[in-house]
Amino acid sequence: MNIENTKAQMRKGVLEYCILSILKDDDKYASEILEALKDAKMLVVEGTIYPLLTRLKNAGLLNYRWEESTSGPPRKYYALTETGRLFLKELNGTWDELRNAVNLVTNTI
Repeated sequence: MNIENTKAQMRKGVLEYCILSILKDDDKYASEILEALKDAKMLVVEGTIYPLLTRLKNAGLLNYRWEESTSGPPRKYYALTETGRLFLKELNGTWDELRNAVNLVTNTI
């Protein structure tokens, strides 16, 4: 069994939740989202993030706007929709339950 594959699958399982959480307070463009994930040691490549942002947008959880940039082409800024905020609130409760259950099972409380 490949430990790196298992670790990658664990990260993928929480990636949507992390992205929605990153956007809860401020609109961000994809590079800022990637940077926040990298700062948190969530190893994500650009090829992963863009399809996921599109999927979240198509699900009605995100919207975006274009904004001119002083240092290059216009940037697409992502924001949570009201549906996205409600979805994130639900995920917060689920995450708490899951974290507590995993801690109990793995005796890491």
